[in-house]
Amino acid sequence: MKLDPKTPTGPVAAQWTKHKFDMKLINPANKRKYKILVVGSGLAGGSAAATLAELGYQVHCFCYQDSPRRAHSIAAQGGINAAKNYQNDGDSVYRLFYDTVKGGDFRARESNVYRLSEVSCNIIDQCVAQGIPFARDYSGYLANRSFGGALVSRTFYASGQTGQQLLLGAYSALSRQIGKGAVKMHTRSEMLDIVVIDGRARGIITRNLVTGKIESHVGDAVILATGGYSNVFYLSTNAIGCNVTAAYRAYKKGAGFANPCYTQIHPTCIPQAGDYQSKLTLMSESLRNDGRIWVPKNKGEKRAANDVPENERDYYLERKYPSYGNLAPRDISSRSAKEACDAGLGVGESGMGVYLDFRDAIKRLGQNVIKDRYGNLFEMYQRITNEDPYTVPMRIFPAPHYTMGGLWVDYNLMSTIPGLHVLGEANFSDHGANRLGASALMQGLADGYFVIPYTIAHYLAAHKLDGMTADHPEFKKAEAEVATRTKKLLSINGTRSVESFHKELGRIMWDNCGMARNKKGLTDSLKKIPALREEFWQNAKVLGENEEYNTTLERAGRVADFLEFAEVMCLDALEREESCGGHFREEYQTEEGEALRNDTDCCHVTVWEHKGENTKPQMHKEPLAFEEVKLVVRSYK
Repeated sequence: MKLDPKTPTGPVAAQWTKHKFDMKLINPANKRKYKILVVGSGLAGGSAAATLAELGYQVHCFCYQDSPRRAHSIAAQGGINAAKNYQNDGDSVYRLFYDTVKGGDFRARESNVYRLSEVSCNIIDQCVAQGIPFARDYSGYLANRSFGGALVSRTFYASGQTGQQLLLGAYSALSRQIGKGAVKMHTRSEMLDIVVIDGRARGIITRNLVTGKIESHVGDAVILATGGYSNVFYLSTNAIGCNVTAAYRAYKKGAGFANPCYTQIHPTCIPQAGDYQSKLTLMSESLRNDGRIWVPKNKGEKRAANDVPENERDYYLERKYPSYGNLAPRDISSRSAKEACDAGLGVGESGMGVYLDFRDAIKRLGQNVIKDRYGNLFEMYQRITNEDPYTVPMRIFPAPHYTMGGLWVDYNLMSTIPGLHVLGEANFSDHGANRLGASALMQGLADGYFVIPYTIAHYLAAHKLDGMTADHPEFKKAEAEVATRTKKLLSINGTRSVESFHKELGRIMWDNCGMARNKKGLTDSLKKIPALREEFWQNAKVLGENEEYNTTLERAGRVADFLEFAEVMCLDALEREESCGGHFREEYQTEEGEALRNDTDCCHVTVWEHKGENTKPQMHKEPLAFEEVKLVVRSYK
């Protein structure tokens, strides 16, 4: 496996401009000759499909939901970053670039991060033109607020539903192209394999989730924009349908998987309420602008939050990180909450929670101002917990959220399989070992609107692609493999539910590859996961038939992939002998309990290559060079 990042030469600030000029172009009339398959219809996939169709390409877009509007991008509530510097508080493209590299604990590729920061300003202009109802200040200008890991206000927002509003903008652009006939939309279609012919991605295999029909789709290039894999932990902030299947099937066909152990634990989620809960609810990080996080100073505190006097409260983030306070980055904030709870200072019946208190903000600004900023989030919290956050503090606890790991891509967003491009959370490229808040929406739209239209044209123009039909033997072979796997799942006829296997896997992963990892736990996991996977294929109970709408079968296929992928995650975490960002190896920490990087041996991207069933994957490394940013100890004090 050759890892050529294709980083442009020259100063980082000029690389993208120079690269756009150096890339090959396609005559507008010739664009109509190319068919592009886009898997995923969230912000990255929806914006890419709409933009490529507007340019003239034939586009087929696939999603497993009944509408692109149901993509999980709607769950990103708090905002989207951009270096507009409307607040005149010292922001710039370079500062956003620096904050992102530092926030990722110096484990991201500089060239990709700078490009992301550079095009962030274009995203806001694009979205305003689409009519996105961003919040505005008294003068009418777009408002900004702060997010973790930054000392400036660069986050644009639409109340507490920014992801939903941005998705509606991308969906409206996509719908326009569907109406024109430029995009053919395939809903209720799940990608179950990718077809590689002569070393290039030439199509995908899907299953119609309503009829069970297995179909081949041929294209000149394939784009995966299928999100992240935090549901490997079972309980996460992700929608229940979020999965690793598309990315993992690409990995098994030759796409390198980069940094799979880099997963993010979000610090502000509603704590788990019981054993029968199937997902966790995210409270936006934007709440940390005005909410203060604290725990009682005394163990076993039984008084109600409002009865705990000020001198008996520990505002631990403000104490430990005075420069950033409650807006410390997510990985640091999450570990601090865990430390407090592990020390017996947690709140709530389970003791697994900390307070997020708006008392001082309401006193300072008034309840109406807080309601304008966060009203829908407060309402959601009250409906779930039956507690009024205007009068009593919220209870929050960290939960699996975003995945920084993903399929390896070069500067052109192309994987190690030529012709297979990967966008948004599905790739590894921009966030290193920890993502700053409000940067997920930024990356998805940057990739879809402003990067892939240039880079995919370069790929198509640089390669002569023969005509292809679904009658090719490789398509037939892939169809047969998907059908065989589906039949095998339905034939197990065991006694355990698929969900019970997923739940057990999630517990293994959370305990041993979650907020904290160590060699013993990871080694144990690498023994437990294969045993659990073997039991799954012998004792899982998959009800129903293929030729019908069968959610149990859907879930079984996704859990089967999680049971394989989890092993790669643990292997990656075991091999990376350092702590960085969200990857916290207990053996590697400072005396103060902070992450301790190993820049001598681990300043690289770890990329895994599939080598066959029951065979250990091969590890490759892409060295990371830091020319613009010095490798220093990450400090937010």
